[in-house]
Amino acid sequence: MVATDSKKLTLAQPSPHARRWASKLKGAALGMVSTHSFPAVVGTADAMLKSSDVMLIGYEKTGAGHCTAVVRGGVADVRMAVEAGTATAKQFGQFISSSLIPRPLPNLEAVLPICMHLDELDRIGQGHVGSGALGLLETRGFPAMVGAADAMTKAAEVQVVAHQSIGDGLCTVIIRGSLSNVAIAVEAGMHEAERIGELHAVMVIPRPLDDLEQSLPIAEALETEQPVRLPIKLEEKEKELVELPAAATDEVAQEMAMPEPTATPAPRPAPQKVVPQPPPLQEGELD
Repeated sequence: MVATDSKKLTLAQPSPHARRWASKLKGAALGMVSTHSFPAVVGTADAMLKSSDVMLIGYEKTGAGHCTAVVRGGVADVRMAVEAGTATAKQFGQFISSSLIPRPLPNLEAVLPICMHLDELDRIGQGHVGSGALGLLETRGFPAMVGAADAMTKAAEVQVVAHQSIGDGLCTVIIRGSLSNVAIAVEAGMHEAERIGELHAVMVIPRPLDDLEQSLPIAEALETEQPVRLPIKLEEKEKELVELPAAATDEVAQEMAMPEPTATPAPRPAPQKVVPQPPPLQEGELD
């Protein structure tokens, strides 16, 4: 007989956030907006997320610099998101096309990258940028992108988190930091990119949503330890006073006591030397 464990294996349950979005994505509408640039499609996705209650499924990079932002949600929400994304892409001058599909069939969802799995839904909302900002700078040519990234990191306190290539020689570097630092860094990167090669597009996104961050490779960026900055104020602990035994106290008192002054004897007078005197002269010796 084979012994069986009485304990039953329990599968990990999806989070309430994942269950909520899984129910909303079941039969949800599909919205897509295409642009000529990766920074433009990220800015378009940011506008779509902030305009209505939709979920960003991801980006499709089809080559030649074409990128598509894919969102899901209710029909009304997706319609509003597509309109906002289209207006944003046209404002950047990078709009290609847009589309709205009210109820895609299950076979379409199973084949095309327009659906998100539950394990990916669990990661939504675990962002790292928080109240900071994202900066994207796109160049035509890899050397210009590297030079721009170097200039940005030297101009302000920002962190390079990833880069993207979408074909047609277009390369994008992604940075993050505070809004003021990102703005200064992007401006410095623009000048350096134009000096080396061709600047194609730039984008600064203040306070990005967690859904947007999860769609970018910055979610895989490692957190670097901050160097310790001197001086460091070290608090000195008070030294506890230990009571000495009686014998030790007496010895310490004797050592610390001042010696009593002693009377010094008066110096003895030096002995006088006796000089022999000549005998007295007799009468008649003077003659």
